[in-house]
Amino acid sequence: MAAMTKTSRGRHDGGLPAEVTSFVGRRHEVAEVRRLLAVSRVVTLTGPGGVGKTRLAIRAGQEVRRAFRDGVWLVELAALPVDTRGAGTDLVARAVAGALDVPDRSAAPPLTVLTNHLRGRQALVILDNCEHQLAPCAVLADTVLRAAPEVRILATSRQPLGITGEQTLPVPPLSLPDCEAPHSSLEAFTQGEAVRLFAERGRAAHPGFAVTEDNRDVVCRIVRRLDGLPLAIELAAVRLRALSARQLLDRLDERFRLLSAGSRAVLPRHQTLRALIDWSYALCSQEEQLLWRRVSVFAGDLDLEAAETICSGDGIARRDVVDLLIGLVDKCVLTRDDHQESVRYRMLETLRAYGAERLARCGEADTLRGRHRDYYRGLAGLARAEFFGPMQLRWLRRLQAEHANLRAALESSLTEPGTREDGLSMATDLLYHWLSSDHLGEGRGWLERGLAVVRSPGPTRGRALWTAAWLAVIQGDITSAAAMLREGRSIGERLGDDSILMYVELFDGQVAMCEDRAEEGLRHLERALERHCCTGDPTGLALTLIRVSLAHSFLGHPERAVAAGRECLAVCEAHGEGWHRAYMMMALGVDLWRQGELKQALGMERKSLAFNRSLGDLLGAGITVEVLAWIAASREEFQRAARLLGIAGTVWATLGARMSGFGYLAGYHDACEDRTRAALGERAFEAAVERGARLDREEALAYALQEEQPARDQGGGAEEPARLTRRERQIAELVAQGLTNKEIAASLVIAQRTAEGHVEHILTKLGFTSRAQIAVWVRDEGSAGQG
Repeated sequence: MAAMTKTSRGRHDGGLPAEVTSFVGRRHEVAEVRRLLAVSRVVTLTGPGGVGKTRLAIRAGQEVRRAFRDGVWLVELAALPVDTRGAGTDLVARAVAGALDVPDRSAAPPLTVLTNHLRGRQALVILDNCEHQLAPCAVLADTVLRAAPEVRILATSRQPLGITGEQTLPVPPLSLPDCEAPHSSLEAFTQGEAVRLFAERGRAAHPGFAVTEDNRDVVCRIVRRLDGLPLAIELAAVRLRALSARQLLDRLDERFRLLSAGSRAVLPRHQTLRALIDWSYALCSQEEQLLWRRVSVFAGDLDLEAAETICSGDGIARRDVVDLLIGLVDKCVLTRDDHQESVRYRMLETLRAYGAERLARCGEADTLRGRHRDYYRGLAGLARAEFFGPMQLRWLRRLQAEHANLRAALESSLTEPGTREDGLSMATDLLYHWLSSDHLGEGRGWLERGLAVVRSPGPTRGRALWTAAWLAVIQGDITSAAAMLREGRSIGERLGDDSILMYVELFDGQVAMCEDRAEEGLRHLERALERHCCTGDPTGLALTLIRVSLAHSFLGHPERAVAAGRECLAVCEAHGEGWHRAYMMMALGVDLWRQGELKQALGMERKSLAFNRSLGDLLGAGITVEVLAWIAASREEFQRAARLLGIAGTVWATLGARMSGFGYLAGYHDACEDRTRAALGERAFEAAVERGARLDREEALAYALQEEQPARDQGGGAEEPARLTRRERQIAELVAQGLTNKEIAASLVIAQRTAEGHVEHILTKLGFTSRAQIAVWVRDEGSAGQG
């Protein structure tokens, strides 16, 4: 972080350096440090180098110093040599004693001198950068805390001290904007922690720099590329003296050479990003260094099984991988993330790039990329083989978690001449991943890229053609789908391959249905059903029965529609399958609605939507919300029907096609819209549709399932003002007037600490990071009240 200057050590509050640059963000982390210090005598801030542990510790120390009669003292340990034998306690004790101005004249051991000095004192000692003197720091902290009951210790380290009573607080990178989300106001964008730090340091480097509407996307990408790492952002911002923001972004691939202009006043290891990470690397054992290099081959994050399979061998035994992972987590090289059913490990991009560079230098990059490619290709095949069964939901969630690695494996496979057919097969195996996630367009892209380089008319190409055709149908590209199916049929007939022909027949039926050739479509579907029954493929059987049921319902054959539906549900239940079952319930709900069985139809659609929601299946959710809108209109719940149409419209816009894959049902949509518009009137109808369209995905699904009434759906755009207590609203209004905490306390005749606590609660409740955001919120609330 930025350089700091020391104040006089003779004052009780003078053991901390003065901040010479602004402190950005970390409001919640500072509050958490204060809370932990109130309940524990030793707190350790952990995190990778450059994440801002030192600045956070110093700011927290400044805010709590009134609670420590004998001062808050910073002890900088970074300049001490690495302790490799756990025997450096004297060295650390001398450093602490020097920081506290304890005379070093006694013949007694330094730790004894220090504990004698601290006994009976009320002080906070900040031990900064403990990782390279971990064992000595642990011994010192434990000894001091036992000898001096009113002393507390706040440590910063890349791994915990490991002593009794220690509370740890992982320090995350600064909060990052979402570059893909719809644009918020420029004011809100610049209040984000990473953006604000970049903007302030950028202005310091080049006074004419500012974040504007013109460069906000570039700034967003810069801070995301730098992982929200404060040191990296500060070093990057310095380059604005000579580069524009766009030039800086274009050169970030050379980040280790570019970001090398830190202040000469700070320690050498903080002067360059490379030196900082070199420092972390040197603290790892040889085996941990080896694993760091190998883990860099992963994109995004990884799980234990993948690490054991890909990274073991040639110096790392498989059984040792878990301990080495734990070591890298302890040293903050990896971050542990808890997922629903597993633990995953994530590495900051900056650390990953460093590891990849070292991996290439060691000549292992090609080997590790090959292992990575083979592992994820095998994972995709296993997922497809086990998809239709009780492991289905687990597999789909796992594939979603592995998306970045799957993408990297596909890229590698389709780039290497000898692995392209395997890559096309992998893209095909991931069919249900593409269908049930937000990556449908990407999936079609991978398939078409593979089809462009794998021209041999064999089983791999035949299977990929009908798979890509299905995705094309969902996207409304019926012409392309029909062309791919014609080629797929030709390959299937030449090979005599029923596994290709039965799916071609199925999707030929879908194409015919979408082209208003319903009778012909049903004939294709029934031929597909015969083939699937003969081959014993439960996935294809269920898929075909769903389409057969919808076709019979559409053609006015309710008994046949229900019979096909019941057969499909029986197949799914026999295998413990959920995805096709959810689509079948949607289809049965359509037929029940057409027969006027509205309560039963509603129950079917809700069950279907609940499953699709648990999976994150946008297509499944979209068609089910559509049917719920039709049901609502039939029940004369026209406001609800219009909002549901707005929600569904957002889904179809995202997928790029109206009624994706179910276009032949569009007449039901049109009838629902016409009836609802007539009941509400044009203006009210459009307003209700717009309210539905404005809801985010979770709010929209909760509304569709009638779980809750979203705040934005309660008749206006503002959130419910009652979220704050009367006193908190009073204080929020004073903040909006520009009063400081001290002035608020004087105005309300309360303690300044009480005022500070109220402001902190307001920020937390509203999810804000600055007083300016409170002011905007108060203004908006006032406008809403007047409206």
